[in-house]
Amino acid sequence: MLGVANGEGAVLGESLAVVGLNQHATSIDVFERATLSEDALAKALETLLEHPEVREAVVLSTCMRTEVYALVDRFHEGVSHIYDFFAYLLGSSFTEVSDLLYCKYEEAVAAHLFEVAAGLDSPVLGEGEVLGQVRRAWEVAHARGASGQALSSLFRQAVVVGKRVRSETAIARGITSLSHAAVALCSDQAAGGLAGKRVLLLGAGAMGKGMASALRSEMLAARSPASTRALDAAGIAHPAEEGLCADVVVVSRTTDRAAELAAQMGARWNSLAKLDDELEKADIVLVSVATPSFVLHEGTVRKVMSARSHQPLLVVDLGVPRNVESHVAQIDGVTLIDLDRLRSFVNAQMAGREAEIDRARAMVGEEVVRHRLARRERDVAPLVAALYKKAEEIRRSEMDRHRQRIDGLGEREREVLESLTQAIVSKLLHTPAVRLKEAGRSGSADRLAEALRDLFDL
Repeated sequence: MLGVANGEGAVLGESLAVVGLNQHATSIDVFERATLSEDALAKALETLLEHPEVREAVVLSTCMRTEVYALVDRFHEGVSHIYDFFAYLLGSSFTEVSDLLYCKYEEAVAAHLFEVAAGLDSPVLGEGEVLGQVRRAWEVAHARGASGQALSSLFRQAVVVGKRVRSETAIARGITSLSHAAVALCSDQAAGGLAGKRVLLLGAGAMGKGMASALRSEMLAARSPASTRALDAAGIAHPAEEGLCADVVVVSRTTDRAAELAAQMGARWNSLAKLDDELEKADIVLVSVATPSFVLHEGTVRKVMSARSHQPLLVVDLGVPRNVESHVAQIDGVTLIDLDRLRSFVNAQMAGREAEIDRARAMVGEEVVRHRLARRERDVAPLVAALYKKAEEIRRSEMDRHRQRIDGLGEREREVLESLTQAIVSKLLHTPAVRLKEAGRSGSADRLAEALRDLFDL
């Protein structure tokens, strides 16, 4: 970047920044207010770009992360506007959100996003879902004209980094998503595992589909030998799958989606109107519904538990905002697991993959260096283009000034003269252009750039 740093290290002039909050320092209560649906992203991007100092923006919002990536003209003014955006989103003051948010700039932005895409900064180490979320966040911003050259280049490389880390390390082995963690925890908590348990899957969205896949894998592993699991991993059907998910029912507000997901699993489905009936028969309830209000209320669950003589019920709530009223946990016979407890379970499962973290971070470091070099080259490219354009304008002006003499030449002579003058310009500018690009890669282009602007009046 052709800019200077102030005494605090912040950059003056055009720079990259990310402001956000994630699972490391924020509770589920805050995420309930900060999580944005895809429909709300358009308005968020519009609000961010209202400030003249914010040139580009991408908003990444997942169940455990909300971040604003931006290209700003003046760092402090642009970032202050993003802090104001979070204050409005959380219904808090600027000072209050300052204690919750982290802010990074320039290369630290690339390092952070690459770690996010690689699953190194997720509630579940090596999480696979976040890579698609990173890609989708950029696609939404790009479609709305909020992501320009700088952020588009950054996010494209982030997707490449995420794929590379997962293919070249073992970080994505084992539990790699919250949905898989939820099913694994249910298997761990339920007496005898999932075998013979009646499971109610409430929600048929992205998280619901993830839990459906995890349920199928868990049940298959429970009733089949290792060779059968290998067939399953390869996507090859086998007799052991018949009736595999007969004890699973999918319930959703959208019956078509419930029916489709149930058919994929070999499970049953039902409408939301029959939720109480299904709750009475369930041993385990996995809940993930995209709604700002509760789906399971205390009163409903108390009535259901009474009808089933308080037979134990395990409920896992993956909703953000929460789908299950917290008082449900106080009902006799009910065990309620929320995202905070799920994170604790996940942390205990990570020991086997921690050895891969250093390898993955080394790859991220390599990609950050690539990003740095590519961005420095892009920073000087407009100046190099302006230099060649100015020289070409001068060449053409001189050719026009001598047009009467040139027109007296034959066609072949005119072509030779045109080619000769172009070659002279290219050879004269070649060395200055190469030197400027080299200086850009090393981070010392400011002095040469300023000299070129002064010498050639660019």
